[in-house]
Amino acid sequence: MDANGLATVLVVDDVPENITVLAGILRGQYRVVFATRGVDALAIVREQHVDLILLDVMMPEMDGYEVCRLLKSDPATQNIPVIFVTALTEAGDEARGLRVGAVDYLHKSSHASIVRLRVQMHIERHNQNLTLERRVKERTQELEDSRKEILRRLGMAAEYRDNETGLHVIRMAKSAHLLAIAAGLSVSHADLVLNAAQLHDVGKIAVPDHILLKPAPLDEKEWEVMKTHASIGAMIIGDHDSELLRMAKVIALTHHEKWDGSGYPRGLTRGTIPIEGRIVAIADVFDALTNERPYKHAWTHDEAVQYMATQSGASFDPELLDLFLGLVPQIEQIGRHFSDAPSKPTAPV
Repeated sequence: MDANGLATVLVVDDVPENITVLAGILRGQYRVVFATRGVDALAIVREQHVDLILLDVMMPEMDGYEVCRLLKSDPATQNIPVIFVTALTEAGDEARGLRVGAVDYLHKSSHASIVRLRVQMHIERHNQNLTLERRVKERTQELEDSRKEILRRLGMAAEYRDNETGLHVIRMAKSAHLLAIAAGLSVSHADLVLNAAQLHDVGKIAVPDHILLKPAPLDEKEWEVMKTHASIGAMIIGDHDSELLRMAKVIALTHHEKWDGSGYPRGLTRGTIPIEGRIVAIADVFDALTNERPYKHAWTHDEAVQYMATQSGASFDPELLDLFLGLVPQIEQIGRHFSDAPSKPTAPV
């Protein structure tokens, strides 16, 4: 629509007189722009919004069929309705036009009222389709946002059992997201890490309180029970078509694997550990070290950095750890914003 609320119709014809006729039929109801060559028509639709195209078939240099084919092959213009307006009268010509993507076919001898009705009908249908697409996208986004929020809340619920604010999952996930970006993962991949990482310890739901909340080191039997939370977490998440949930399962299962193979539950080594698990392992340990837990006081960031540096090539992927340690100032900001201390801001709801 233009400033006056009129839809824009592009008329493409190499004969100026034909453009004048169609412009006269449509003027007042629509904003009419025109082109006398196919290449100019393609330039116009790239430069401005067009609601419908009336396209001649027989033109020099590039005929209407080719113009339509190029329009339909470009995601930016493929949804613009095209009506062929031509002197060709063979059924095969009309069929060819419809095959290349036109929505209708008008003869140049068509009465003005027929032209106006066809143009109005296809613009209204196009607008209805756009409205439907927008509503579907909005609804899809609402469902995706709801799913992410449910995952976040479930991750926090598990964390509440040994951390009274549950903010570890938020800090850790945001730190993992920073590391994922620094490691060269795509924006969409890093966003999946951000959301999936929040379920990394969901298996803690199955760990008895006397083990999870024990204010002292675990004995051998208790430690074996504690280690089951990785496999249990993967089982709780289950198998899904959702890319987000598939990654959440991978992270839950592998974030306690270690670079040298001494981790659990499967003793994976080096690159056999999915990169998402290696990323979360680093972010998880750093946040656990620098925040108070039932069995330990919080370490300073310097103490955590020094300790983790000693674990390069043992517990952690050396390259990822180097990247992470370079991000510590930003991770400190995350820690301050999502602090467990009551006086600090809590997670958004």
